[in-house]
Order: sequence, then structure tokens, then C-alpha cells
Amino acid sequence: MNAEKAWMIQTRGLSKRYGQILAVDGVDLAIPPGEILGFLGPNGAGKTTTIKMLVGLLQPSQGQALIGGYDVQEQPLRAKALVGYVPDTPFLYEKLSGREFLRFIARLYDLEPALAARRADDLLQLFDLAERADDLIQGYSHGMRQKIALAAALLHEPRAFFLDEPTVGLDPKSARQVKDLLRHLAERGTAIFMSTHILEVAERMCDRVGIIDRGRLIACGTMAELRQAEGEGTLEDIFLQLTGGAEVAELAQYLEG
Repeated sequence: MNAEKAWMIQTRGLSKRYGQILAVDGVDLAIPPGEILGFLGPNGAGKTTTIKMLVGLLQPSQGQALIGGYDVQEQPLRAKALVGYVPDTPFLYEKLSGREFLRFIARLYDLEPALAARRADDLLQLFDLAERADDLIQGYSHGMRQKIALAAALLHEPRAFFLDEPTVGLDPKSARQVKDLLRHLAERGTAIFMSTHILEVAERMCDRVGIIDRGRLIACGTMAELRQAEGEGTLEDIFLQLTGGAEVAELAQYLEG
């Protein structure tokens, strides 16, 4: 196998500059098939910008983003055919029903109609949307919108799946469904890149965790590797220590005392 294709998601010196602001600064990451990477950082650290460069929505100022060995900028169709993406605020066509929206997405990926219909039915059942599948999306709740966005992103069975705050707005049952689904996808060989603020979710679900601060990747590894490098504690303890939030934790302890 080509060495590049051993990694499903890869960045090399990935950077994004807005004028004088370096939003992402030389990020190097490599994620194999079947791994769930939790991508953590304070607000404004560069998480969403990194994801948008990886899925082809932003052009890097420097460096490369590769999916399945394909450069996202040089070979966009090949790379994006492997990608599923759910942003923190998905864009949905509100005048379509849930089923019509999935049919539209299937056509974008040139899926065979009968296959697309079967997959759509399965996903609608999985996310408890079957009874509302023919209702307009404009009448969906926030949680239902999140679930139809997840269904659309999974319709073509992506090999690289990107999620920005995937459980926000979901009730506990739906959030658990998403967690179980992500683990199932990883077991089938999908590489999953997940940005989240919920550190407990990252600690329990993710095979590795990457922490970005001020645009720089400051740590990446398994929980065991992070504890060995940064000291014992929860992921929250390590995160606060690395991103300068330890003072906040100390103040909270003082106030509680």
C-alpha cells in the first residue's frame, strides 16, 4: 500500500492566516482507518478552521490536507467523495422534507436510486425520524435537524467522518445513539475526526485526543500517553493545564472551600 494511503486523514504543516492572525499554525496530524480522534481546544483555538480545511471548505495558506492519500486542494473530487461532514450548525433546505433532502444528497454523490432509498430508510429508522420523514424540515426541532444532518452525511458511507460538536442539542437517548454509531463506524474502518467541548465524551469515546491552542497542536495521544507526558488526572485536568485554564480550576476550588 502507498504510505500516504495508510492514513485516512492527514495534515502536513497545515496553516491558515487571516491578515496578521495565524488561526492555524503548522498542524501535523495522521489518523488511520478505524480511529476516533477527539479534537479539543478553547474557543477560537482553530478547531473549526482545521476541519474546514480538511473537508475542502477553506483553502490552506500553507501545508496540505489529505483524505485517503488525496490532496483536498489538488484532487478535490476524489478526496471529498470519501468525506462525511456535520458542522456545528448544519445548513438544511427547509422547504424539503427529510426524505427529499436525503434523496437530494444521494444525487450529489451519484448513488444508485434503489440503494440510496434503502440506506435512507435505514438511517431514518436509526435516528427515529421515520414517522416525520415526509414532513418539511422547517418543522423539525433542533435535535431532529441535527439527526437529519447526520443521516445525510452518512448516506454515502464515508471513509473519513468529520463532526463539529456532534451531540449538542440532542437529548440523552439520541446522544447515546450517536456515540454508539460512531464506535460502530470506527469498528468498520471509518476514521472519525470529532471536535467537542464535552471532555467527558472525548475521554470515554476517543482512541486519541489532540489539543489545539492558539492555532498550534500542543498535544496528541492516547489518554495513557497524555497522562505519562502531563501527569495523572482526568482529561479536564490535562486540558486546563495545557491551555492555561488551571488558574480557573484553582479559583473554583478556592470558592468551593
